[in-house]
Amino acid sequence: MENNELFKSRIDLLPVQNGAEKLKQEIKKVIVGQDKMIDLFLVAVLSDGHVLVEGVPGIAKTLTAKLVAKTMSAGFSRIQFTPDLMPSDVLGTTIFNNHKAEFEFNPGPVFSNIILIDEINRAPAKTQSALFEVMEERQVTIDGKTYPMQRPFLVFATQNPIEHEGTYRLPEAQLDRFLFKIKITYPSPEEETIILSNANQRTDTDEIVLVNAVLSAEEIIHFQKIIPQVHVDENLVKYITEIVYRTRNHPSLYLGASPRASLNIMRSAKAWAAINGRDFIIPEDIHFVAYPVLTHRLYLTPEKELEGTTTEQVIADIVKTVEIPK
Repeated sequence: MENNELFKSRIDLLPVQNGAEKLKQEIKKVIVGQDKMIDLFLVAVLSDGHVLVEGVPGIAKTLTAKLVAKTMSAGFSRIQFTPDLMPSDVLGTTIFNNHKAEFEFNPGPVFSNIILIDEINRAPAKTQSALFEVMEERQVTIDGKTYPMQRPFLVFATQNPIEHEGTYRLPEAQLDRFLFKIKITYPSPEEETIILSNANQRTDTDEIVLVNAVLSAEEIIHFQKIIPQVHVDENLVKYITEIVYRTRNHPSLYLGASPRASLNIMRSAKAWAAINGRDFIIPEDIHFVAYPVLTHRLYLTPEKELEGTTTEQVIADIVKTVEIPK
């Protein structure tokens, strides 16, 4: 890492930094606290990755996702998942046009740039599986014909971890398609006081109108193409590999992380480094993204679940025991 000075001028990261800061400031017009959540959303956008947000009702999960979408001049679509939602309600249907005497594809709400899926765990497995192809390959195949999605294409999904009635557990394959799982907690008393004060002073009850679009879809795509150019030292590649490898033989886990997790850690660490004005990553970048990348990809043994162990504790144990490269 002593050669950091050599990498300073390799990439012009100022547009990326300024763009990320603009997005952050717009979101913070409404959202109080939750700085880490906002930072992770920005990393996901720059990494071209999907986000699953988990938290109890009323802590601005959906609002934050809507605000992030509002800061970008891109198409936005919201889908409320319910138990009776069908795959065709999400992807679209092929219908017969009597005037043209031919079948036409009628695109569903998933055909947009930013897709907000509210309460994703309320739809049955059949509907959830409809998202597999579009989230991974950015395309939809219906009746043998493939329809590519327009870039950028990002899925923000929310779920409530407490309520289980009328919900369906997300398949492991679908969870693995999310770059991050962000867990949101209650605000502190000080932050909640600010939330109440802001709401009391606001004459317009719709917070969304306070936020403006500050980046275009083209700028987002351009930034996403810059991120892969961020330098990763070979020692840090091995460091990421070792962290993920240890999830596969940890005594508290019966299922560890796949190579996709390793790739996502490296990709998102690059984005976080770029946001901070560095075109090289450092161990702290890896630590920052490791938790949201890994937490939904690890499965505890039944014994550890009964003991109340969390995947975050296991990740902390692994990160603590893997030697940081010099």
